[in-house]
Amino acid sequence: MTNTHQTSSPTPAADLAGPRFDQLPLSTAMLENLRQLQYLTMTPIQAASLPIALAGTDLIAQAKTGSGKTAAFALPILKNLNQPLFKVQSLVLCPTRELAEQVSQEIRRLARFADNIKVLALCGGTLIRPQMTSLEHGAHIVVGTPGRIMDHLQRGSLSLDHLTSLVLDEADRMLDMGFYDDINAIAKQCPKQRQTLLFSATYPHGIAKLAQQLLHNPQQIHLHEQHASSKIRQRFYEIDDNQRFQAVAKLLRHYRPVNCLAFCNTKQQCRDLLNELLAQGFSASTLNGDLEQRDRDQVLIQFANRSCSVLIATDVAARGLDISQLEAVINVDISPDPEIHVHRIGRTGRADEAGWALSLFSPQETPRVNSICQFMGKEPEWQALNELSDSLATPLQPTMVTLQILAGRKDKIRPGDVLGALTADAGFKSEQIGKINVTEQLTYVAVERSIGREAVRKLSDGKIKGKPVKVRLLNLLMT
Repeated sequence: MTNTHQTSSPTPAADLAGPRFDQLPLSTAMLENLRQLQYLTMTPIQAASLPIALAGTDLIAQAKTGSGKTAAFALPILKNLNQPLFKVQSLVLCPTRELAEQVSQEIRRLARFADNIKVLALCGGTLIRPQMTSLEHGAHIVVGTPGRIMDHLQRGSLSLDHLTSLVLDEADRMLDMGFYDDINAIAKQCPKQRQTLLFSATYPHGIAKLAQQLLHNPQQIHLHEQHASSKIRQRFYEIDDNQRFQAVAKLLRHYRPVNCLAFCNTKQQCRDLLNELLAQGFSASTLNGDLEQRDRDQVLIQFANRSCSVLIATDVAARGLDISQLEAVINVDISPDPEIHVHRIGRTGRADEAGWALSLFSPQETPRVNSICQFMGKEPEWQALNELSDSLATPLQPTMVTLQILAGRKDKIRPGDVLGALTADAGFKSEQIGKINVTEQLTYVAVERSIGREAVRKLSDGKIKGKPVKVRLLNLLMT
């Protein structure tokens, strides 16, 4: 059973008078080190999670980068460390080398209260042999990326037999990058009797599934920041039926969302809108029940990894669709069911993100709009379509493109292998790499649009897992 704790971010004045670290059951030496590091009052995530984590309980904490979460898991790790035992007792998994190195440096600062606590960073993009040598000399805490941790486990250079705590930092980002299987495989090599702490900025379905598999009776913390208004801002636009598709294009040119989910009531509306948007130069695709599963998967992968700006769907086709950080929802048609409308727009404005819900309606659909507003208990916000700027500048282009690699799980490809080939071998920065999806036969990786063709060339000229691979830029499925 999961216990849920909820709290709100305090005002700056309240923060100054907030809970202090010296109220925690920490040693005098640890508290003195915190004082020297200017760790005096706790941030909201620290105040909410530290008492739970210090008590040894499993924890799920929803917290964004920069909230002070490293100390929230580092202090319990250090408090429970058996220092004379020179074995790996804690493992922190991070999505990128940069974050892993940052976390390991912060843990070292927090560990200054004691002599000879060894923190080792194990990440891809660097030679593995020196890491193996460091492991031979022993370490207390390992911070690393899933792919490189798997490499060491398979080589036998890393043992987790003495592990007492496992931390998943930025777990949603790790899942976005395709590390679900690696995380599960790593957890299976950890002792069952351990503490597991999971930190994530968002809480998509994949996180819930992972938590159910890896955590034991976790307590759950959601930090709710106070907002002056709802994170989802709704606007309604009255139009004539024959304006509908042009109105969608006008909304897209005015708001310019990075990604947008457009809902139609029928499959034919979806097809017609797709043709209109493609003709105007937008990056768009559609979901419908006629698609083969492989084609549907490719459409979803490209929309989720931001290689496609607009996804058009019916309510049935979008069932089970969970896209994190969706900037806008457009209701091309008004749903006759207010609950469906609420479900549609609830796909945006999640976690700490704001979102737009933009709805087009003809005069005949006015009663539906009134029903929705009554159901939601809100006055509608109206805006005239001609008040929008209709820039004829370049239509929305996605920030990413998708590379398709003709190899997958059957070839023992893992996300870490692809990430390593693009960063260590090809020389790209990890920030230029997006989601990595490995299927049985194929691998899809999102990269920044500016490096797309160069990434294809370098991967095609290089190797993954010691073997050459075929790579191509994946065009949007336009059906």
